[in-house]
Amino acid sequence: MKTDYRQYQLSTKEKINFLAVGYISVFTVLYLFYHSIVFSMAGGLLPYLFLQKYSWLLAARRRALLTTQFKDLLYSLSASIAANLRISEALEDGMEHLRIMYGDDAPMVVELKHMVKGISENRESDIRLLLDFAERSGCEDIDNFVQVYMTCRTMGGDLEKVLKSTTDILVDKMTIDREIKTLTAQKKFEGKIISAIPLIVVLFLNVFSPDYLMPLYTTAAGRLIMTMALTGIAAAFYMMERLTDINA
Repeated sequence: MKTDYRQYQLSTKEKINFLAVGYISVFTVLYLFYHSIVFSMAGGLLPYLFLQKYSWLLAARRRALLTTQFKDLLYSLSASIAANLRISEALEDGMEHLRIMYGDDAPMVVELKHMVKGISENRESDIRLLLDFAERSGCEDIDNFVQVYMTCRTMGGDLEKVLKSTTDILVDKMTIDREIKTLTAQKKFEGKIISAIPLIVVLFLNVFSPDYLMPLYTTAAGRLIMTMALTGIAAAFYMMERLTDINA
């Protein structure tokens, strides 16, 4: 069965793990701010609303992995075409290289197995197979490469030169994108630490000086203050994620 990388179907185990971790986390935070078991138990169900977002996150991670493996494939294809290998041979050679690097279960290796089998055994068009893969991948870089390859094959041209030039451009683009993500990853980590500091402070005050926070749990004004504080923390975390997300 062909994989649609634009979507991710959560398994039962993944759903249970996400909901369990989410329930415990939300319950703990809400109890920390409200000291209400009933309210915390009800609020613990909130992660269920984010199952779809979690699915999108895993799909994005899988596409990022696919793009990284495709970049390594481009090097192999460029070298194979330069050695006057046919596209089926070039794809098979690339598959062997990626199998050594990532293993048999790697997404790009699985796709290459399907392409090689389709071309060599079923006599399918390499262009059709590549177009199908580009559509399912949901990756702009893969689609750009396939479009260039298709144009070169149908309109004529120096395939070796075009592939080398296209490979250099796409690899440079992917490298820059990876460097940007590396730089923003540190800021994301710092932002998460800053967001967690208020929670740690409230926890320590509850443990070592519970009487100090008692008015915040027993009065209407205190409840309002805690609600505003929790809302501010959540808003700050959301803004941090948006600002450091280069794909947003």
